[in-house]
Amino acid sequence: MGFSTVPCNEFVEVLASKAPVPGGGGASALVGAVGTALGNMVGSLTVGKKKYADVEAEMYELKAKCDTLQAELLALVERDAEVFEPLSKAYGMPRATEEEKAEKARVMEIVLKDACSVPMEIMEKCCEALDLIKEFAAKGSALAISDAGVGAAFCKAALQGASLNVYINTKSMANKEYAAELNVKADAMLAKYCPMADEIFESVLARLKG
Repeated sequence: MGFSTVPCNEFVEVLASKAPVPGGGGASALVGAVGTALGNMVGSLTVGKKKYADVEAEMYELKAKCDTLQAELLALVERDAEVFEPLSKAYGMPRATEEEKAEKARVMEIVLKDACSVPMEIMEKCCEALDLIKEFAAKGSALAISDAGVGAAFCKAALQGASLNVYINTKSMANKEYAAELNVKADAMLAKYCPMADEIFESVLARLKG
């Protein structure tokens, strides 16, 4: 589909339209990729500086992890669109007869699992990104810490955005036990990483205003 490779203005236009994709999940993945890249930028502005020679090896290691995460999050922009299309079609399936109702229920259960798996993965990647941004903010160039703060804010927004796409799908699942398992995982990520993102942001803010 190429949503991660179209110009920014085109992505935003399609996002604003009534087209089913991209939606909140794909947008969250993109915001997560941008947030991760901002952390990566701090690393890029730190390596090669004499003042930060003692952390240079660690910065290169963190940057390599960010490179991977950025690519994975951009791939999830595409993947989110791929799994939502079948779900939107399943919602429109007929249910006039008992057979149709049974078939719709069967299909819905399959596509809901797929539709949930992508935002769950986006959440996981955003958590990984926040772990990296925390290190960039603490050890990276003082001239670039504002970028680490923005990156943390973006990754938090992406994490929360993706969680809503998990919860809207688990709410529709017939298998309540499986839905509850996913909700518990999502809850745990939000509980740990939203406060972490806030801490990174506040520490950056304090250093900039102090």
